[in-house]
Amino acid sequence: MSMDELKALAHRYGLQTDYLDIADRRKTAKSEPLLQTLRILGAPVERMCDVPEALRQRRRECWQTVLGPVVVAWDQQPARVRLRLPAKDASATARLRVELDGGEHRELEPKLGDLPEARRRKLDGEEFLAKDIELPGDLPWGYHRLHVDFAGRHAESLVIAAPRRVYEGPPGERRPFWGAFLPLYAFHRDSSWGAGDFSDLEVLMRWVAQKGGSLVATLPQLATLWELDADPSPYSPASRLFWNEFYLDVTRIPEFSGCEAARRILEQPEIREDLDAMRMERLVNYPRQMRIKRRILEALLDCFERRSGPRQGELERYRQAHPQVDEFARFRAAGERLGRFWTDWPEPLRSGRISPHDYDERIYRYHLYTQWQTEEQLRALAETAKAADLFWYLDFPLGVSGVSYDVWRERDVFALGASGGAPPDAFFTKGQDWGFPPLDPHRLRQQGYRYLRWALHRHLTYARVLRIDHAMGLQRLYWVPSGMPASEGVYVRYPRDELLALLALESHRHQARIIGENLGTVPKAFNRAMEEHGIGDMFVVQYELRPHEEEPLGTISDRAAASVNTHDMAPFMSFWTGLEIDDRLDLGLLDEKGAQEAREERSVLRQALAALLRQRGLLAPESLDPAEVLEACLALLGSSPAPIVLVNLEDLWGETLPQNTPGTLQERPNWRRKARYSFEQFCEMPGVVRILDTVNQCRKKGGKDGQLRL
Repeated sequence: MSMDELKALAHRYGLQTDYLDIADRRKTAKSEPLLQTLRILGAPVERMCDVPEALRQRRRECWQTVLGPVVVAWDQQPARVRLRLPAKDASATARLRVELDGGEHRELEPKLGDLPEARRRKLDGEEFLAKDIELPGDLPWGYHRLHVDFAGRHAESLVIAAPRRVYEGPPGERRPFWGAFLPLYAFHRDSSWGAGDFSDLEVLMRWVAQKGGSLVATLPQLATLWELDADPSPYSPASRLFWNEFYLDVTRIPEFSGCEAARRILEQPEIREDLDAMRMERLVNYPRQMRIKRRILEALLDCFERRSGPRQGELERYRQAHPQVDEFARFRAAGERLGRFWTDWPEPLRSGRISPHDYDERIYRYHLYTQWQTEEQLRALAETAKAADLFWYLDFPLGVSGVSYDVWRERDVFALGASGGAPPDAFFTKGQDWGFPPLDPHRLRQQGYRYLRWALHRHLTYARVLRIDHAMGLQRLYWVPSGMPASEGVYVRYPRDELLALLALESHRHQARIIGENLGTVPKAFNRAMEEHGIGDMFVVQYELRPHEEEPLGTISDRAAASVNTHDMAPFMSFWTGLEIDDRLDLGLLDEKGAQEAREERSVLRQALAALLRQRGLLAPESLDPAEVLEACLALLGSSPAPIVLVNLEDLWGETLPQNTPGTLQERPNWRRKARYSFEQFCEMPGVVRILDTVNQCRKKGGKDGQLRL
């Protein structure tokens, strides 16, 4: 059997058998990772000798599928639908019915014989034809159902009728603005419990607005299985549908003022001592803080249930508006009773069936109550942002934990035999395995993107700007089959146009702007697609520097969310001084020779960036002071065409420790490091105030060519 047949089968299942790496070198997938990925996607292949028959079956299966599961209709233009049918039915009359999501319907009755033939194929002695039919061009935006009947056959498809571009703001009001970034767990006030909460975030929003900013960016604030001591990473959540009760301000829950039991808990000397100790710690102690919050939340639940009144009706309305919340609460309660993740549950719980005797009713009510209260405080935050004319910038993570509610509930659309990841590059020479199961693009289409639609809706209910983590996943994602090294993964293609249509439709429905994180190994075609559909990209100074090129910093587009770094990068001070190179050496990501080469390259980079900033009149001659260089970089971004400039607040006081060091688990305290200074301290620091004023001035002047002179 030839490798050509394996490649042909791989292509029919949406696998890329080769790709260009970050240095534009062609990489070819090996046979074993291809076979294993094909098995995960349902191909009947155990060995290479199974490939010819599997290829024959796949070809026949494709031609026997009358209608694809999803059709995209852009901008109320006619959409072309391809029908596949046996040649013997070529002259039949077809009945097409489009059921609009508003309740109306449109009908067509074309004669198939009058339609031009697009393709013809003979398989196992039977001939098949492909013919194209146009749907009406006036379909309103929405999710519609297409029904096709002919010759006794019936087929259905989801029609996504969407604008071609995502929501970009009201015409004439697309002014440049700036915003601040800080993880909520890291942000703290003198009164905080050792980590930020939603009340702290409200204070940050108001302060940023007072300083002239128009945006506050945070990391994902999604559910975590605290009762099972789950990973606190915001990028490995327990759900993309529900929220993290860790961030509740329990003292703002309506029951608190009248709940003597809750107030007594908070007044206990040992609780006060715990809170004081957590305020002094440099790292967030999630379990310790969550234990205290839980005791108070349970007392508040008791007070809520002992009283009758309008609050009970509000909870019932919340349950009706969020039908999955009951199941989520039961899921949490069942896991808590068993004391382990669902992957170790007995049947039938593991397969998705939870009955009342599988959990404690009180614990179920606790999780229901805390989700409701989390939602209430999120809604209040969104109202605060709106009143301050502020954009709340949320992050939509690429995946969820393998032990999450989402995988338990929607496991048919997850590829449980693989992990998402990234191929080898200059920083991660062995590739990356992110540890969470990727979505199966074929099964996702078959369910009409129900899961993704709901997850996006949940985020866009509150976010006016949504960042799509690893946006390239809309076109392809690197899968690492279980047991394989990350260097031997395979790229799996995703239906880009359908996912972009979904994103565009949801962004308009919620009037939210979309930013795509497009750093790393990204095909040029995907960047062009982002531009065509109005999705903002990211421009990151520390990533874009090219010291040996004529333009060492490249071009900042008029769609960019521009920043100096990201949460996955070293803070500017660490980057500028080379401390992060020492850290990579300590982690074994570099050897001594590689570290020395990196330091030499960093020196060249510093000189190139400083020369550029001096050329733009933003940096004093001969200055290499990190604070002055940082201010000049932010001034450059502020005077650029980028519509959004994002300021990492920790950079403003010269932080050297990162919030996350990719590729590490226990080696570094990822997602736990508190900001070095409290809000009360840093909001009055002259350096912080000065740099934010500089950025604000640059944004107001709205420089179009980056030539602002300070």
